[in-house]
Amino acid sequence: MKIRNTALVKGFRQSTPYVNAHRGKTMVIMLGGEAVDAPNFTNIISDIALLHSLGVKIVLVHGARPQINRILNLQNNTSPYHKGVRVTDSSTLNLVMQASGQLQLAITARLSMSLNNTPMAGTQLNVVSGNFIIAQPLGVDDGVDYNHSGKVRRVDTEAINQVLEQGSIVLVGPVASSVTGECFNLLSEEVATQVAIRLKADKLIGFCSEQGILDGNGNVIPELFPNNAESILHKLESDNDLTTDDSSGTLRFLRGSISACRAGVRRSHLISYHVDGALIQELFSLDGIGTQVVMASAEQVRRANIDDIGGILSLIRPLEEQGILVRRSREQLEQEIHQFTLIEKDGLVIGCAALYPYIEEKMAEMACVAIHPDYRDGNRGLDLLKQMKQHSRRIGIEKIFVLTTHSLHWFREQGFQEVEVSELPMGKQDLYNFQRKSKILLLDIY
Repeated sequence: MKIRNTALVKGFRQSTPYVNAHRGKTMVIMLGGEAVDAPNFTNIISDIALLHSLGVKIVLVHGARPQINRILNLQNNTSPYHKGVRVTDSSTLNLVMQASGQLQLAITARLSMSLNNTPMAGTQLNVVSGNFIIAQPLGVDDGVDYNHSGKVRRVDTEAINQVLEQGSIVLVGPVASSVTGECFNLLSEEVATQVAIRLKADKLIGFCSEQGILDGNGNVIPELFPNNAESILHKLESDNDLTTDDSSGTLRFLRGSISACRAGVRRSHLISYHVDGALIQELFSLDGIGTQVVMASAEQVRRANIDDIGGILSLIRPLEEQGILVRRSREQLEQEIHQFTLIEKDGLVIGCAALYPYIEEKMAEMACVAIHPDYRDGNRGLDLLKQMKQHSRRIGIEKIFVLTTHSLHWFREQGFQEVEVSELPMGKQDLYNFQRKSKILLLDIY
């Protein structure tokens, strides 16, 4: 019988850990006016509704820059910019409020119908807007009075959390009032950033015209630390006009994600509003699709602990069934867990290796080496070997050996030399399985 949709099944299985990891988490999603204008907008809204149906708590912050510009043009009105911020006088403010209000209603309507023609059809999705943001004026800068352009003074986190706990999506726009009852036009990126920080959100997500932040060759940079992101930001700012260039939203979000990351938001994601399903691919696939600004790398090499047993078993069981690795029981793993080093990415074990020292002979066995099939194109095996070498040196080991039936060439490429059983420690010689006929390779690490 012909098997079909194997890619679908594989993708669904791979996404399951992320579904569990994201459930109950708070995510602030920044949806700029450019994204609302994009042909892919309907799909973005559907994906946001899907996230909500999977138990993610969502605060959706929308911008309205292109919509405001269109209304201004229709009214033959212009508003200058100063340092990338619109100077909003009284007449402009009325048009800003009009554009923002129309957009808020349009997004609410689209969310209300987004689950039609899906298994979630008929499910009630509530969208709540309100005076969650208290604004204050930007004031005067370099002699320029921003008038009704403002910044975030306070976020009513208690009210937002109450709405989220009730199972609703919170929708926030770029217009907010002050304690004196005046209205101010805010940068939506600043609103999203401040909401994420003050809610202690798990993620801040933004959309831009590109797939994320690109390197000099046009390739997506998958991960940035704040300092690296800041260097890129300074270069991009010097190359672009913040008032007119399409990348201005990208730069503002990048600036916000740096602030959010340094204030405790662990992950900020930037993805394209042109790519159908970019939000789902970024959050529910192994490698994502955009750029992350992160407090610490999403991938790390560390010593294993007892809570990692399940992840290691999931990784090595297929290799044991193929005869590549010697089978280990759960009980054996529990007893030997302190010997294991693993590679973890977003809470998933994607690589592991164990080190068994023979102190008297100053030798150690590197065993149970496994890398997830989707990550074998990288240098993760080398990362594990590096950790094995460092740990071996710390405990006085001078040589590492491996027994392998399938990875002979790889170990040779790393400097291992094939040897006979007689060169193994006596304790290992007694355990050598002659029926398995594993190749023995030795590496001098000094």
